[in-house]
Amino acid sequence: MTRSLKRVRSAYKNKDVKAMIKAHNVKDFKKFESTHHHSEGRYLKSIVYGGLDGVITTFAVVAGVSGASLSSGILLILGLANLIADGISMAVGDYLSSKAQKDFYFTEKERESWEAKNYPKGEKQEMIDIYMKRGLSKFDARKLVSIISKKKNFFVDQMMVEELNLINDIKSSPAKNAFVTFISFFIFGLIPVSVYLIDLFFPGSIKQPFLYTIIFTVMALFLLGIAKFKFTKKHWLKSGLETLIIGGLAAGAAYLVGRLLAGLA
Repeated sequence: MTRSLKRVRSAYKNKDVKAMIKAHNVKDFKKFESTHHHSEGRYLKSIVYGGLDGVITTFAVVAGVSGASLSSGILLILGLANLIADGISMAVGDYLSSKAQKDFYFTEKERESWEAKNYPKGEKQEMIDIYMKRGLSKFDARKLVSIISKKKNFFVDQMMVEELNLINDIKSSPAKNAFVTFISFFIFGLIPVSVYLIDLFFPGSIKQPFLYTIIFTVMALFLLGIAKFKFTKKHWLKSGLETLIIGGLAAGAAYLVGRLLAGLA
C-alpha cells in the first residue's frame, strides 16, 4: 500500500478523512509513481521563476525607458538586449548552481560511504544519537539503525538526510533546468516588448502601447503567481496578488527612476 499525494493533499484541504484513507490505497505503485512524477511537473519551478524574472526585468526596462520618454526604437533595443543577455545569464546561473549542488551531494555521499565502510561502528552510533534526539528510546534507535544498516546504500542515503539534510533529486538535470529557465525567461520576457514590436511592424495600430504593456504584464504576473502556488502551497489568489504586487513595485520603481532622470537623455 502507498498513497496518491495529489489525492491526499486534496483530502487534507477538504478535511475529508474517508478520501484520505482511500487515497492511501494505490495498488499499482509503478503506474502511480510514473503519473505522479509527470503530474507534479518536474520543471515547474524553473518555468515559474524564469518567467517571473523575465517579465519583471524586461518590463522594468520598458517602464524606465517610457518614464524617460525615449523613442520606441531605443526601448526595443534595450528591451531585447536585456531579454537575451539576462536570459542567458540566468540560464547559466541556474545550470552552474544546480550542477554545483549535485556535485556537492555526490562528494559528500562518497565521504559518508567511505566512513561507513571504514568505521561502521562510529557511523551507526551517530545515527543512533540522531534518532534519540528525535525522541526515540535508545533501544528503538539501536533497533532501527540495526535494520537500515543492513542495506549499505540505503544506510548512506539516510545518513545524508539525517546528518547533512541533503536529498538527491536524481531525475533533475542541470542542463534541462537551465534550458527551461531560458525558454520561460524569453517567452514571458517578450510580453512587455511585444506591443512595441507590433507597433513597429504596423505603425500607428496601437495608440497607447505602454498602457497595453501594463495590462499584459499584469496578466502575466498574476498567472505566474497562480502557477507558483503549486509548490508554495499558498492560496492561488494570495499567491497571484503577492507576485503581482512585488512585480508592480519593481516596475514602478524603474518607471519613477526613468521619469526622474529623463533630463539626462
